[in-house]
Amino acid sequence: MLNIQIICIGKIKEDYLKDAISEYSKRLSKYCNLDIIELPDEKLPSKMNSSIIEDIKKKECDKIISHLKKDSYIFCLDLKGKQFTSEQFSSKIDDIALNYNSTITFIIGGTLGLIDELLKYSNEQICFSKMTFPHQLIRVFLLEQLFRAFKISKGETYHW
Repeated sequence: MLNIQIICIGKIKEDYLKDAISEYSKRLSKYCNLDIIELPDEKLPSKMNSSIIEDIKKKECDKIISHLKKDSYIFCLDLKGKQFTSEQFSSKIDDIALNYNSTITFIIGGTLGLIDELLKYSNEQICFSKMTFPHQLIRVFLLEQLFRAFKISKGETYHW
């Protein structure tokens, strides 16, 4: 069975998001082994400059790097990443599972995003939208799209 690892910065505080994550995690258990690693975000000072921003991003990304599995296929969620249709995303997951690795890692950065060093670790960067969404909500989007991808791959019905 395919292993899906999601490494994310920031704790989910809202119950409705926790409920959605729990529901999609349960649904995904039929298709993959899911491991969500939630890492603490760095506190943002009231006054920031570019140096402080880069320092915070570096600290958060170092935490992420320490949890990466050696042979995992790594996706970073990034605004400059490639956009997929749900069908393309499903095909991509299938292709990775067949030709690369048994583990796929998705990285969701914190409020300030990811540093270039971490992007270089990834095999690909993906973007769900050119719009900006809270990283907590993107976690739900990712789980839903993974569930949809498996349903498409298996030829099972799902609301299109």
